[in-house]
Amino acid sequence: MRLLPLIVLVLILMLPLRLFSQQPQISVVSVHGPINPVTANYLKKNLAAAGSRGDRLLLVEMDTPGGLDSAMREAVQAIFASSVPVAVYVTPSGARAASAGAVIGLAADILAMAPGTNIGAAHPVTMGGDKPDKVMEAKVVNDAEAYLDGIARKRGRNVEVARKMVRESISLSAEAALQQKVIDLVAADRQELLAKLEGYKVVRGGKETVLRLSGARVTSHDMGTRDKILDAISNPDVAYVLMLLGILGLFFELSNPGVILPGVIGGISLLLAFFAFQTLPVNYAGVALILLAIILFIAEIKVVSYGMLAVGGIVSMVLGSLMLFPSPEPYLRLSWSVILVTVLVTTVFFVVVVAKVIDAHRQKPITGVEGMVGEEGIADSDIMPEGKVVLRGEYWNAVSSEPIRKGEKVQVVAVKGLQLTVKKLTRDSQGA
Repeated sequence: MRLLPLIVLVLILMLPLRLFSQQPQISVVSVHGPINPVTANYLKKNLAAAGSRGDRLLLVEMDTPGGLDSAMREAVQAIFASSVPVAVYVTPSGARAASAGAVIGLAADILAMAPGTNIGAAHPVTMGGDKPDKVMEAKVVNDAEAYLDGIARKRGRNVEVARKMVRESISLSAEAALQQKVIDLVAADRQELLAKLEGYKVVRGGKETVLRLSGARVTSHDMGTRDKILDAISNPDVAYVLMLLGILGLFFELSNPGVILPGVIGGISLLLAFFAFQTLPVNYAGVALILLAIILFIAEIKVVSYGMLAVGGIVSMVLGSLMLFPSPEPYLRLSWSVILVTVLVTTVFFVVVVAKVIDAHRQKPITGVEGMVGEEGIADSDIMPEGKVVLRGEYWNAVSSEPIRKGEKVQVVAVKGLQLTVKKLTRDSQGA
């Protein structure tokens, strides 16, 4: 009986937590940047989590130039399979939902835009170095048109405009898209959008659902650290730098076994670059040209070619960098600034290394037998023609073609085995 008051107290304390956990929730996720496998996985995870929690709505705030077709289709399939209503909101002012972003937006239960935003330009672009023939291009366009046609019909949107987004790459402002029934709402901010969505009716699975969002807490679910890192790696500029770091790191480790750090950094960088290449349109002829450039730079160190190999390496690296990510979309290409800085830094590095190597070859040896030639010592005995000298604190057998008295300074002319050939060091030779 003594436990009864304690149990009652615990239940009373847990009641607010239970009520709080049952409070309706609206989840917000942000898609800012290109659509890639990381973005698609981020959307899929949040859609699944929203379904498990029983959220009233999943709101996707979007600003994207487009992205990969495969990632876009994954996101669309996840939206269609979601048990929670999905709203895509193109925001803030100045944002866009272009290409793959437009398709994902049209697939949502609710599509809204902020004033000053645009949507469209969903014409498919080819990835790779070769331009497809007309037949293949027609197949790609027809497939994309049919895909968007089906999405627009499913969501009750303007099918004709959706088809023109693919065929003619048209893009609409928020107001024009609302007028032509491509989107459902125009809202200045999130609060206005949620207010307009209160009582809004959506059709899911053939059933009409009324959104009850009043009193629901809004929770943002940003990308985790892991997804942010993987998303950053998928940037063409980052992938390019990682590839070069990987190649150079492994080269230095193989050239100087046991250093460890360059090999570790190079291995990690190269593996991350390979991951990024899975999300980017890679032309492996560009990769081959960059590898050739590194080989030419290394060859310049080994074989002095008066700069010809270095020039070939620079040309090869520039061409390889331009060919590495062939795409008509700017966000899938290397920026000129990154190419120029990388080529410049790599070139300067190898030029400095080559200069150091040439300078080292020109220097007089300071170790071993060759390093003793020209050294000065003192005769420890008369040398006529044989005797002993003290050199570097050591006693050596010596011969000379001229008589040398004990205590006189000598200079090494040649070394043969353990015997030195010396000459008397006169004041004239000392001055010289």
